[in-house]
Amino acid sequence: MAQGKSDPNYKVAAENRRARFDYAIEDDLECGIILEGSEVKSLRKGGANIAESYAAVEDGELWLVNSYIAPYEQAKMFKHEERRRRKLLVSRKELANLWNATQRKGMTLVPLVLYFNHKGMAKIKIGIAKGKKLHDKRDTSAKRDWGRQKQRLLKQG
Repeated sequence: MAQGKSDPNYKVAAENRRARFDYAIEDDLECGIILEGSEVKSLRKGGANIAESYAAVEDGELWLVNSYIAPYEQAKMFKHEERRRRKLLVSRKELANLWNATQRKGMTLVPLVLYFNHKGMAKIKIGIAKGKKLHDKRDTSAKRDWGRQKQRLLKQG
């Protein structure tokens, strides 16, 4: 199904824009996430940050660590912790693949985007990534700059 403007339920709650610059993303995976009611309300308002967070496989479970979801002001009694560890939902086969990937040298699990899918369920896209060195980051920005320059030259004439 086409996502974005045509689907009223699809909404991006938080995006990690820096991840593709800092890491070389080899593969990505959509996961479910266990949230409390006040966290869902806060996400719908757009109060989240996943830029400093990461995912980890611990004791046979997948966890999202250090993600921030702003407190929901109208929740008086059932407030949530802003930076608590949140459990991610994947199949056992996918969990085994993620665990094998993180055991390789330099691989990590980076959250890319936190969103509501077309059914209105909160999902998170996790990337299996390898950290870039400084020269790799320079190459990426040089290619991006050359692409922009090329487009300007083609536009002019």
